[in-house]
Amino acid sequence: MFLLAFPGNAQEKSKTASRAGVRYLNPSSLSRSPNYSQLVEVRNGRLAYISGQVALDSLGNLVGKNDFRAQTEQVFKNLRSALEAVGTDFSDVVKINTYVVGTGQIAAFTEVRNAYFKEVPHRPASTWVQVAGLFRPDVLIEIEAIVILPE
Repeated sequence: MFLLAFPGNAQEKSKTASRAGVRYLNPSSLSRSPNYSQLVEVRNGRLAYISGQVALDSLGNLVGKNDFRAQTEQVFKNLRSALEAVGTDFSDVVKINTYVVGTGQIAAFTEVRNAYFKEVPHRPASTWVQVAGLFRPDVLIEIEAIVILPE
């Protein structure tokens, strides 16, 4: 399985992650980014797909109405809960897709995301999509993830 995204991680050409069978690559022929990998190769293993997470708490209440940063924090808390449910953490995330309403939010998103990935030696492949709206008008961000599961 190959997962692609645009502009890559700060690694020069490629770096093998600590997990056997997973490589995070940033070919020198593609632009580089310290925030995500251009390509993640999963040679073997089981995968989990986390549905799009929004800023709803465990009771279904929206956290951070009209506050993109607060919603982003809750989304990453929800992702962490989903990861823990399958016995893993952010180090095993190989791909995230982020959907946001509006513009000008990437700096706040990057700061929150980097806090959750700060102990991770690599960044997952990543896609950022601006949309006109999500399933509720007060929801500003949704993130889905693909995770390689521990053996």
